[in-house]
Amino acid sequence: MHLDLSDRVVVVTGGGRGIGAQIAARFAAEGSRVVAFDLAFADDAAAGVEQVLCDVVDPASVRAAVETVVARHGTVDVLVNNAGVNVEGRVEDLAWEGWRRCMDVNAGGVFLVSQAVAEVMKRARRGRILNAASFAAIVPSVGSAAYAASKAAVVQLTRVLASELGPWGVTVNAYAPGMVPTAMNGFAEMPAAAQDRLLDTLSLRRWESADDVADLLLFLASDAASYITGTLVDVSGGKLATQIPSRAYEAPGAPPPPA
Repeated sequence: MHLDLSDRVVVVTGGGRGIGAQIAARFAAEGSRVVAFDLAFADDAAAGVEQVLCDVVDPASVRAAVETVVARHGTVDVLVNNAGVNVEGRVEDLAWEGWRRCMDVNAGGVFLVSQAVAEVMKRARRGRILNAASFAAIVPSVGSAAYAASKAAVVQLTRVLASELGPWGVTVNAYAPGMVPTAMNGFAEMPAAAQDRLLDTLSLRRWESADDVADLLLFLASDAASYITGTLVDVSGGKLATQIPSRAYEAPGAPPPPA
């Protein structure tokens, strides 16, 4: 199957670093016209990725950024709402400011950028909106109340948007990565025993890569996914698909876990 994404205008929020930067680079490699939104950028942007400063929790900043894209490229074909933060803490210890920050960026940012881009996509009578949820929206962890609640909100917002924008040929989907090592979560820097404990929850016992996420998004952004909307796609490597996935690697004759 050939996914033709050439000349598509793609906006990636939080596209200045981490997973967002890799997603932006992958779309650019497919020939898309990619614009990354972020609060700041490094100097080593991928080839073909434009950079626009944008604070996704500021309505005026979001509107201005979207208007910049439309002025340069005429439309927005694909929006990837990747920007997000993590705020950890048990409920009894969680500061209100932390809760608000997590909800404002993770859910509020999706709302504001989707709202601004929806007007553009409705005029074009086509479009793709792809929202970063998380496996935490499916099964939360102790100490993840703010993060899990914000990502669950993204899932429900996705479903509402899918129906509201369906008449204009716009599809809206959410995706739930599992464990991608980033500076934000520090998975790869954990002690070996702690890493093993997390990897034991995966049916595919290896850390997820940003490319694993990007592969899904390229498909969902393509014409091949034109009848998929209003859903949450789990791209977590089978995290907790069964109660103890690691037991499969302990079975006689099973191949060893990936190095």
